[in-house]
Amino acid sequence: MKTLNITSLVLAIGITFGGANAVAEEMSKDEYKAYKDKIDATYKVSKEKCESYSGNAEDICTEEAKARHNADKASLEAKYKPTDKTQYEARIAKVDGDYSVAIEKCDDFDGNAKDVCIEEAKAAKVQATNDAKAQMKH
Repeated sequence: MKTLNITSLVLAIGITFGGANAVAEEMSKDEYKAYKDKIDATYKVSKEKCESYSGNAEDICTEEAKARHNADKASLEAKYKPTDKTQYEARIAKVDGDYSVAIEKCDDFDGNAKDVCIEEAKAAKVQATNDAKAQMKH
C-alpha cells in the first residue's frame, strides 16, 4: 500500500537524521513539496480504490483514506517545521482521523450498539486530545 510506504519513508527520514529538528535542517523546500505531492497522489489512488466498495464499506474506506492523508500531511509539516504547534497539530490530525473513521464504523450498528460505539469513539477522542495537549506542555 503506497500510503504506508510514504508514511514509512517520512518516519525513516526522521530516524535517519536523528529527529524532527535535524530533518527540518536537511529537508529542502523541493523535498518537502515532493513528499507532499506523493502524499496527495497516494490519497487520490486510495480514494479511487474505495470506489470498488459499496455502502458503508466505501464510506469507511474513504474516511480512512482522508484520515491518512490529513495525518500524513500534518506529520510532514511537523517534520519540515518542527515546532510545538506543528507537533500538536500532527497529533490532533491523527486523533481527528481516528475519530472520523471510528464514527463511520459505528454506522454498521443499530440502536444501543451504535450509541455505545459513538460514545466510545467520543471518549477515545477526548482522551487522545488530552494526551496531545499534555505532550505539548512538556
